[in-house]
Amino acid sequence: MIVRTWAKRYLEGDSIIWLVVLCLSAIGVLVVYSTSSSLAYRERGGDTEYYLFKHIILLGLSLGAMWFVHKINYQYFARLSTLLLLLSIPMLLYTWKFGATINEASRWITLPVINQTFQPSDLAKLALITHLAGMLSRRQQIVGDFTRTVLPVMLWCGTICGIIAMSDISSAAMLFFTCLLLMYIGRVPVKYLAMLVLAGGLLGYAALSFGQRGETALSRVESFMSEEQVTFQNQQAYIAIATGGVSGKGMGKSEQRNTLPLSYADFIYAIIIEEYGVIGGVGVILLFLVLLFRGMRAVSRSERAFGGLLSAGLSFAIAVQAMINMTVAVGLVPVTGLPLPLVSMGGTSLLFTSIAIGIILSTTKEFEHQKAIA
Repeated sequence: MIVRTWAKRYLEGDSIIWLVVLCLSAIGVLVVYSTSSSLAYRERGGDTEYYLFKHIILLGLSLGAMWFVHKINYQYFARLSTLLLLLSIPMLLYTWKFGATINEASRWITLPVINQTFQPSDLAKLALITHLAGMLSRRQQIVGDFTRTVLPVMLWCGTICGIIAMSDISSAAMLFFTCLLLMYIGRVPVKYLAMLVLAGGLLGYAALSFGQRGETALSRVESFMSEEQVTFQNQQAYIAIATGGVSGKGMGKSEQRNTLPLSYADFIYAIIIEEYGVIGGVGVILLFLVLLFRGMRAVSRSERAFGGLLSAGLSFAIAVQAMINMTVAVGLVPVTGLPLPLVSMGGTSLLFTSIAIGIILSTTKEFEHQKAIA
């Protein structure tokens, strides 16, 4: 009773989303410790809890940011989005040309003093979704006007997605489809969506031809399509999944964590299935589907178009990233390098995912208050 009273007072917005966040965070802590303990032992001279404590600190900071953001009226973010987009463009260009290379990808900027890597595409994704939601909500009466509505939306979408694609094709593609969804929900005519798809195809071709990751992306697709050649990462992930069975080997009892590269990040879902079985794997999928459903329902329940579009866009982006990560682990799509939101070992992705969920919670406060009054 005391916990429920405290939660109602301090955790506003959709209570189901809060529950999903706490469940995913708890799963993340358990699996990150399992997958990183051996790595920490080798790299930190026997300190098996080093990466666990680092993840917990970053998770705590991220959840704190989520709580702080959810207290802010979501309409303020529409005003910040243009500034954040303008800041994102030079950072993305700098990352493309001079960014720090980690795991053969140049997607990061190393922040001075604190020596922490920062992925500008995370900021750009959040800013673009917010900005497009604001533009579409303000121009609902002229949403079919190509010059005043569709063209500005397409320019912002093409610019940000195009620059991101030069160093991170998978993130750019995910953001592009999120923008398409926002435009569709925002009642943009289908003929203009078709034009955007065509433009996106041309930008994708340019990124494959001139970007940093073109050859890598093509080689991953070729490996995925090949019936004879399976990458080492996929082999180890398949073994983890196959040996997990229905109920799994048990918490912390994974064997493939020592041989599966990036088992604490890109392939963490394979370890979840190995330790917690099909039951655990399906449970994680359901948690993300619940998050998507609770975020998308704001489209019909929000009094303001901006709130509905913003919540739908952010929840869709998080859920799609999760589904891509999980389908990579089970071998349904080529390797992409996207982490599992709220579960993979902490970084800027964890922070910006938490901020995005905080914004979603802020939009849900509106109809939660209405329900309480009724």
